[in-house]
Amino acid sequence: MGLVARHAEAAGIPTLCMTSARDITEAVNPPRAAFLDFPLGHTTGKPHAPDLQHRILVEALSSFETMTAPGSMKDLPFRWSEDQEWKAKAFAEGDDRMPRHDVPQYQDDEDRRRAEQGGSPSCPVCRS
Repeated sequence: MGLVARHAEAAGIPTLCMTSARDITEAVNPPRAAFLDFPLGHTTGKPHAPDLQHRILVEALSSFETMTAPGSMKDLPFRWSEDQEWKAKAFAEGDDRMPRHDVPQYQDDEDRRRAEQGGSPSCPVCRS
């Protein structure tokens, strides 16, 4: 995504890459990135935790106000758990993300209903 972000920035479109893989992100050097020390596949928070997801997105998007140097990376202040044991498990057991599917997958019936109706009337990320 960092390569795509650099091309978008060159066209005048500001970008922000969100990442849980610091070393990969540093290697591709996007214009700006927000690092979340969470397991891979959970770059915007834990499943079924909309308040946490909202806080993570707001904190990440605030990077546009402060990150001016190309290649900057902001460490987001959120933690997956009180300790770091999840990292040992992730390295020992590998990637435990759900398999990818060719058809949409929904968190719950409400998500399915909203998607089939064309979305919700208001954006939950933009709530005040």
